[in-house]
Amino acid sequence: MIIITPQIAPILWLVLGITLAVVEGLSVQLTAIWFALGAAAAAVAAVMGASQMTQVFVFLAVSAGTLIFTRPFVKKVLRVKKESTNADRVIGQTGIVLEAIDNDFAAGRVTVMGLDWSARTQENTGIAAGERVKVLAIDGVKLIVEPYTKQIETEE
Repeated sequence: MIIITPQIAPILWLVLGITLAVVEGLSVQLTAIWFALGAAAAAVAAVMGASQMTQVFVFLAVSAGTLIFTRPFVKKVLRVKKESTNADRVIGQTGIVLEAIDNDFAAGRVTVMGLDWSARTQENTGIAAGERVKVLAIDGVKLIVEPYTKQIETEE
């Protein structure tokens, strides 16, 4: 075990807490704030003369406690909203396969609403050129599609 003098322990905990707070400020993802609070609590324990094991326990307990009890609330309050784009309007639309879709060869192109897209199928089935498809989702720069006739069959 590393021997740290009682005089320097609070400074080390404060440096760790400030470092974690800076990391939190740079990341804005709520990843380090709980550990920064744990380090601050351990610094208080060190100032009060607690043993090194007690300081580590306080750090872990406060970090875990604040993480467990506040993260769900904070995530709910600070819910990150998905930014909708104009590309989202192709979801649910029908298109025409320009180049046969084959997931195994990473091939396939579809035109939807006058735009040319790379396309893949959700169920790893091939679709021939000239067939109609329905857009299910967008994955990166690719459309995820299914045969349009399949959609008609499920609606009946």
